[in-house]
Amino acid sequence: MNQTKIAELRKDYQLLTLDEKDIEKHPSDQFEKWFKDVLKCDFREPTAVILATCSRDAKPSARTVLMKEFSKDGFTFFTNYHSRKGRELEENPKATLLFYWDLLERQVRVEGMVEKVSDEESDKYFDFRPRESRISAIASPQSQVVENRESLESKVNELTSEFVNEERIPRPPNWGGFILKPHYFEFWQGRANRLHDRIAYVHHNKLWKIFRLAP
Repeated sequence: MNQTKIAELRKDYQLLTLDEKDIEKHPSDQFEKWFKDVLKCDFREPTAVILATCSRDAKPSARTVLMKEFSKDGFTFFTNYHSRKGRELEENPKATLLFYWDLLERQVRVEGMVEKVSDEESDKYFDFRPRESRISAIASPQSQVVENRESLESKVNELTSEFVNEERIPRPPNWGGFILKPHYFEFWQGRANRLHDRIAYVHHNKLWKIFRLAP
């Protein structure tokens, strides 16, 4: 592909604005306000969010996860604790979430500390998942090298037979939830001529301070 043509790809943002007089005092309320707009749009995965982590030796990595709950306490997602992200969060519990909603020309960055949710909360969500997803979670040694897809499918078939008469499939101890407890939010609204709106919330002395950032 012609690199010059790639450089020419651009879009001017003129859909919405973000002004201090219109925002909520608490960032979780502002996030909820924006997320309600997301649910009105035709997003294939409205809860998709980029999770960025860093290993003990400062090697970063990022991937898409699905947010399963948010509140003033934080943002919850679930995973295999033995996966790369799970291991990195054990080593270094600082992380960043990035929501990008192109149809609204918006993004939200959230930074904070991550910790495991309770076993009871992990059990509750695991039991709520479709049966096939629960079996896949047990079958998959997430982030580890596997011989081929057939070996994974064979393990799924084996577990399906094993649990065929079981009403409840128990959650494996290496699978569960994390909650990111924020200390920083940044709400970004695309504007014309790259003069974007950026509003940051910083947690300090039990209060949220609000700042406008240059685009």
